Amino acid sequence: MLPKLELTRMAQAMAAHAGARMGIVARNAANADTPGYKAQDLPDFAATYRGAETETGTEMRATRAGHLRGAGSPTPVPLVLDLPADPNGNSVSVEGEMMRAAGIRQQHDMALAVYSRTSDIVKLALGRGR
Repeated sequence: MLPKLELTRMAQAMAAHAGARMGIVARNAANADTPGYKAQDLPDFAATYRGAETETGTEMRATRAGHLRGAGSPTPVPLVLDLPADPNGNSVSVEGEMMRAAGIRQQHDMALAVYSRTSDIVKLALGRGR
């Protein structure tokens, strides 16, 4: 029942997005000394989620030739960040990656809290409260 609720789908998508971003941050940190490596990141969650809504059909659809179509966005692809590079061409800052990781962790924790509270509300509504 919970996966059918839009709020739980959004929380799951936010947690998945945070996990994907954390993987990219880890890759950036692992390549901090690789000559020529450019730091990457994903687009923000709001833009990614709007694109996923378009792909899943929750937006208006064109059912006839005269209908307008919404602009869909593909699965997010890591973007190369425009950061200053070291003399060897590497643009990864370990401190910057640590800051980004902390923000991603907060996003993931928020997604889990939303999912947990939604679950609690549904249980309470069904009379199966704590």
